[in-house]
Amino acid sequence: MHPERPSPVVAQPDLSEQEFRAALLRVAEWVLDYRARAVALPVLARVRPGDVLSKLPPEPPAQPEPLERWLHDLDEIILPGITHWNHPGFLAYFPTSSSAPGVLGELIAAALNANGMLWQTSPAATELEQLVLRWYARALGLPADWFGILTDTASTSTLMALAAARDSAGLPTREQGLAGQPPLVLYCSEEAHSSVEKAALVLGLGHRGVRRIPTDAEFRLRPDALEAAIREDFSAGRKPFAVVATVGTTSATAVDPVPEIAEICQRHGLWLHVDAAYAGSAAVAPEFRWALAGCERADSFVANPHKWLFTTMDCSALFTRRPAAFRHSFSLVPEYLRTDAEGAVDLMNYTFQLGRRFRALKLWFVFRGFGTEGIAARIRAHARLAREFAAWVDAHPQLERLAPVHFSVVCFRVHPEAVDDEAALEKLNAAVLEQVNATGKVFLSHTRLRGCYCLRLAIGNLGTSREQIRTAFELVCRAAGLC
Repeated sequence: MHPERPSPVVAQPDLSEQEFRAALLRVAEWVLDYRARAVALPVLARVRPGDVLSKLPPEPPAQPEPLERWLHDLDEIILPGITHWNHPGFLAYFPTSSSAPGVLGELIAAALNANGMLWQTSPAATELEQLVLRWYARALGLPADWFGILTDTASTSTLMALAAARDSAGLPTREQGLAGQPPLVLYCSEEAHSSVEKAALVLGLGHRGVRRIPTDAEFRLRPDALEAAIREDFSAGRKPFAVVATVGTTSATAVDPVPEIAEICQRHGLWLHVDAAYAGSAAVAPEFRWALAGCERADSFVANPHKWLFTTMDCSALFTRRPAAFRHSFSLVPEYLRTDAEGAVDLMNYTFQLGRRFRALKLWFVFRGFGTEGIAARIRAHARLAREFAAWVDAHPQLERLAPVHFSVVCFRVHPEAVDDEAALEKLNAAVLEQVNATGKVFLSHTRLRGCYCLRLAIGNLGTSREQIRTAFELVCRAAGLC
C-alpha cells in the first residue's frame, strides 16, 4: 500500500477584497507614519554585517501569517537595517528623495503590474513613456523630438548607449563580435563615473579600451588632451568610437565642455554620449541650462529622475537622436513576440531588456503633482542651501573647499593651518566623517580630488532644510575640535 498522502491545503487564489482593502489601509498608515517619523531615526543603519539575516527564519512559513506579524518584523528587524535615503539629514552620495506623487505612482504601477515590452502588452505604458519623456526633454530645454526610453539606472542607460555606439562604428561587431577587429577605444575624463568603465568591460573592450582623459583646474575634461589621445590611437591602428562627456561628475559635479567635445566627435566621426545622471534635472530651472550647452548635439544623453526629480527608485531616462542605431544593436524578435500592430513602438527593440516596468507612471505623477515650476523651485532651494554651506566653509580659517559649487554638492575638508601632511589630513578627515555619521543626525560621504581625501555634502532630499545643513556644519566643527 502506498503511504497516505497529506491532504492538499485548499486556499483562495489571493486575499479577499475585504482582506486586501484592510491590509492596504493598514500599510498606507504605516507609510504615512514612516514618512513622518523618518527624521527621528538615525540616518545611517546601525547594524553589522549579518545582523538582519540572523534575526530572520531560514525557512519560509508553511502557513499564512497575519499582516500584523509582517509589520512587526518590518519595524523590529528590517527598519533598523535601513539607511534612510528619505531622511532630511541624508547628505551623502546623490540623494534619491522620493516624493508623495512618486510613491503614489509606484503603488498604482505595482497594482497594474504592466509589462511594457511590446506596445500590445500595455499600449498605455508604451505611449505614456513616450509622452512623459517628451515632457522631460522640454523641461530641460532639449530637443523634444529625441527618442526616449526609461531604464532602471544610468549604468544601464550608459551600457545601452555604448553598445549602440560600438555597433555603429563601421565594424561587423553585431554579426561577428570583436574577434579579429581593431581594438576599440572609448574616452571619458578621469572624473567620469565608474559605470563607463564597467560598460566597457561588459561590451568586451576591457580596461585597455578606456582612455581616461586628464582634467583642468575645475575637474573638466580637457579637449586638447582628448584630441591628442584620439589622434594617437588612430595612428597606432586602434579604432576610437565614442566619447562620454559628463555633466555633473560624481565627485565635484564638474561640467565637461560639451560644445568643444561635440566638435571633436564630429570631426573624427565618434559617438558622443552625455552622462547627466545627476545634474541634468537641474536644467528644469532655466538658470541652470548653461550646463546642457551643446548636449543637443549628443548622440545619446542620460539623466536620472530618481536623483533630482524626486521620483522613486528606479527611473533613468535615456534619450537619443539615433534610435535606428539602438534598433540595430538590440532588435531580435522571435516568432512568439511578433505582432501586426502597424505604427506601434515596441520598446523591447531598443534595449537588451525584455520585461519592462511601468516606470513612466510615477514620473507622470511627479510632473503633475509639482509642475515644472514647482520642480524648479525645489531645485533652486537645494542649490541655495549648498551655496550657503559653502560660504560657511569659505569663512572658516580651518576649513577648505576643494571644488566649485555648481549645483547642490560641496566638497571640503578640515585643514588646520599647522597640518600640511596629506596622510595626516586624510586621517583627520576620515575620523571626522566617522564621528559625524555616528551621531545619526546626518550622513555625509567622502571622495578624492587630485588625490586629496575630502568630505562631500550633497543636497537633494525634499525635506532638507537650513536646519539640517547647519547641524552638519556644526557636527563637522565639533568633531574636528574647531568649536
